[in-house]
Amino acid sequence: MEITGRTGGKPGERARRKAGRERRKIDGRHVRKIAGAAALRDPRECTSYPCVSIREVVVHSLSDLIAQTTPEPDPSSGRRRSAGVYRGAPDASSPLFTSLDKLGGAGRPHGKAELEEFILRSFIRYSRPYFSNPPVNDWEVLIAAQHHGLPTRLLDWTYSPLVAAHFATVDQAVKTDRAVWRLDWKAIHRHFQLPELALLTQDLEGILGGTRPFTPSALFGMRDDIRPFACMLEPPSLDARIVAQSAAFTLCSDKRQPFDRFLEHHDLGDALAKLVIPAKEAGRIRDQLDLVSVDERRLFPDLDGVAAHLRRYYS
Repeated sequence: MEITGRTGGKPGERARRKAGRERRKIDGRHVRKIAGAAALRDPRECTSYPCVSIREVVVHSLSDLIAQTTPEPDPSSGRRRSAGVYRGAPDASSPLFTSLDKLGGAGRPHGKAELEEFILRSFIRYSRPYFSNPPVNDWEVLIAAQHHGLPTRLLDWTYSPLVAAHFATVDQAVKTDRAVWRLDWKAIHRHFQLPELALLTQDLEGILGGTRPFTPSALFGMRDDIRPFACMLEPPSLDARIVAQSAAFTLCSDKRQPFDRFLEHHDLGDALAKLVIPAKEAGRIRDQLDLVSVDERRLFPDLDGVAAHLRRYYS
């Protein structure tokens, strides 16, 4: 067994460390160029997960957020159309855990991953009376289950950075920095040799299926290392909330690590960026979102949404 100290190391390690320092300098200059006037954090000081460095930009207002998420004009059309999706988080330091990841509790993420299929089968068994229209396939059941709070491996995203900012700032009791994550899902599709289209449920069997139908049960039975993949899944308009929230999901083959660490493991860390809202600015951005009508009443267009909006607004 070889033991190396802080100043020692294996042959070539010193050169690798020097090259790494130079690369970080270059990356740092690249981040400053992209971020413009917005304040930046050094990702080495605050990472989303041990050994995972994600580019971070600090935003202080809604105008900052819009500026950071507005792309350059497309050369062919001249329009500014983003290839990103967004996810709001009330704690900027938290990894991208799915609800299935968190089922085991904060101290034991991924601890109950093996219950995934049993949980969904139970949902299928008990949910049927409550569907006004029967699901077309089990993927629709999985999406409905996620949408109603069942722990699944799906991760919620939205095409709107403002909707993501709503979910990041809606809990007024939180005192930590908030975050709006941005994901370049097309870069992920290119890496895993998938079409540069957000997949529909009916696409999954044809694109990801093999010799057997590609169903949620088939996915649950796959080994994580057989065919690793992640993809963007666009849900059908099962209810008004999905439409109002411009909802989308990512589906990943790996349920044993956070999504950001999975991407980093596959050299896709650059597909993620984190727009950090400092705790002291969260109230201001929350009020600005209310001014532009991004609130519970619009995003949850039912009586629950109306009540939630009024309860928060007047508290």
